[in-house]
Amino acid sequence: MDIKRNGSQPSAKGPADYFTGSVRIDSPFKGSDAARVGGAIVTFEPGARTAWHTHPLGQTLIVTSGCGRAQRQGGPVEEIHPGDIVWFAPGEKHWHGAAPGTAVTHIAIAEALDGKVVDWMDHVTDEEYPA
Repeated sequence: MDIKRNGSQPSAKGPADYFTGSVRIDSPFKGSDAARVGGAIVTFEPGARTAWHTHPLGQTLIVTSGCGRAQRQGGPVEEIHPGDIVWFAPGEKHWHGAAPGTAVTHIAIAEALDGKVVDWMDHVTDEEYPA
């Protein structure tokens, strides 16, 4: 057993290559050795969002606070709220983040395939992210 104590790992800023706006990534967790699952608690300030991306084995989001948005390519922009669980299928191009006026926090969980967890793509434009 390994316990990661609250506050024992530093927060990280979401890199501008993969995020628009202010994003904080806290307490990332990853299994060791042969374990493939990993994740993080991610907080998006109002208007912040990921770039378009895919996950080789899919991704689960568990919304814990605030109000956010998520969209899969070709689908409508959906509002997400605390208690919502969002599943993106393997290879499904998508983005997620905060609503324009409200921050959102979610737990993001994904598995690695051959050591790869995510494929990042273009930033979500202001036109794709309606105010």
